[in-house]
Amino acid sequence: MTVWINRRDEDDVQSDLAESTRSGGALAGLRLGVKDNVDAAGLATTAGCPEFAYEPDDDAASVAALRAAGAVVVGKTNLDQFATGLVGTRSPYGAVPDSRRPDYISGGSSSGSAVAVASLEADIAIGTDTAGSGRVPAGLQGIVGIKPTVGVVSTDGVVPACESYDCVTIFARDLEVASRAMGVMAAGAPQRPWPADVKLAAPPNPVVAVPSELPELDGEWRAAFDAAVSGLTGAGARVVTVDFAPFLAAAKLLYDGALVSERYAAVGEFIDANPDATIDPTVGGIVIKARDIPAHQLVRDRREVARLRAVALASLDGADALLVPTAPMHPSLAEVAADPIGVNSKMGTYTNFCNLFDMCAVSVPAGTAGDAQFGVTVLARAFDDAVALDVAATAAGVEAPVEVWPLAAADVTELVVFGAHLRGGPLVHQLTDVGARWAGELTTSARYRMTLLPTTPPKPAITRVPGSGGTALKAHRWLLSPAALGRFLAALPAPMQLGKVEFDDGSWRTSFGCDGGAADAGVDISHFGGWAAAVAAGAVG
Repeated sequence: MTVWINRRDEDDVQSDLAESTRSGGALAGLRLGVKDNVDAAGLATTAGCPEFAYEPDDDAASVAALRAAGAVVVGKTNLDQFATGLVGTRSPYGAVPDSRRPDYISGGSSSGSAVAVASLEADIAIGTDTAGSGRVPAGLQGIVGIKPTVGVVSTDGVVPACESYDCVTIFARDLEVASRAMGVMAAGAPQRPWPADVKLAAPPNPVVAVPSELPELDGEWRAAFDAAVSGLTGAGARVVTVDFAPFLAAAKLLYDGALVSERYAAVGEFIDANPDATIDPTVGGIVIKARDIPAHQLVRDRREVARLRAVALASLDGADALLVPTAPMHPSLAEVAADPIGVNSKMGTYTNFCNLFDMCAVSVPAGTAGDAQFGVTVLARAFDDAVALDVAATAAGVEAPVEVWPLAAADVTELVVFGAHLRGGPLVHQLTDVGARWAGELTTSARYRMTLLPTTPPKPAITRVPGSGGTALKAHRWLLSPAALGRFLAALPAPMQLGKVEFDDGSWRTSFGCDGGAADAGVDISHFGGWAAAVAAGAVG
């Protein structure tokens, strides 16, 4: 296969893996493929063009972060030249075929990265995404692809394609590993700060929009998408339809309009200065044509993108996410050779608009469409990356990771609750409505008592017992943004209050407490060891 442009000696890789395993780290022992438009020190960066090659002194920021966490670089992966394409065939190093059906395309431009993961030659792989390059090959290869909000992962050390819209992405065979790796990359210095009111989870029963029309899909692919929608509905999501026209209109602007001039800004001068370079004819045609686009057309098209974005996002009001097919079909190599521009354009039907609209996305496997792998992509608004991940997990039929990757990057605080805000409790919506994420069960030190307050709905009062004689109480831990916690605290009714509570691991955490006088007037239910047990025993009216 033509998966790798430059692969390290296997003995060296195995030696590094052994050392990584001994040293530990969040990604210890994982083999990493790096798309060859992303710098990895010690390996040339070609961007899919031999004459463009240079030897970087340093890792790209994303590669450095993954290596520091224990991942071991296996090599540099093949790609559509200069990351220009969604097919995986536009490379002087050879077309990258599908990992299962060699007569079919892999998808691009992150073709080698996706196939390296799908064929077990790498555990994780870096891709990039401007028009869908971190999603389309994931869908065709039956793996996971995470495309974060633009700017939350540094693009330092990445050869640009369209600099305004480029993202670093990650591929893995399962969602938990992909999320863990993305968290490592995002934990570094972002090029764009996270907002104070970021949502850290999807609601328990999310509202998911689907397109009112599905262009380019045949009967088998429509049936596969319908099955994915039915799976979400069966899992508790509410599905609504949305007019897809503004999304499609923006998708066409990325290549058919003046926005493509950014591709000339990225590599056009190199192509002009090196007429004998090994340039893929389709890529060269796209880049050189973009040279002569007038600046006023670029301004006009950016204005049109902004208009379409406003219309499209307004149509998503009330929805938590948008579900689309990752790709509309799986073409053969022969079909792409016969119509390289037309087929590539169709492949971007459900991806090209994403970065233009400042959306995040997660592509996950969703069965098959005939003999082809079928994938769906969950898209959400900027910085709703955790929401997209949760809905994607449901679409894939797997549990979402508790430690979703935005927790490693955004400003996060915690709140420990004991009563009506427990998971499944009558007031838990006050937390889930602001995007709080359930993070497990905790137990206090044996220094507390719980009394039942005469409120509606019933609430417990938690107070610290002087000296000995207290009880250890069960609680739930939630993670939320500082802004959400502030709003929550502002609405907290008397006699409830927030303070520090000691837990059995010696930690002190922000938790619910209560005015001592009000607690003394309640009924002591400490012997149940927690609110849930008291409710189950009928002690709570």
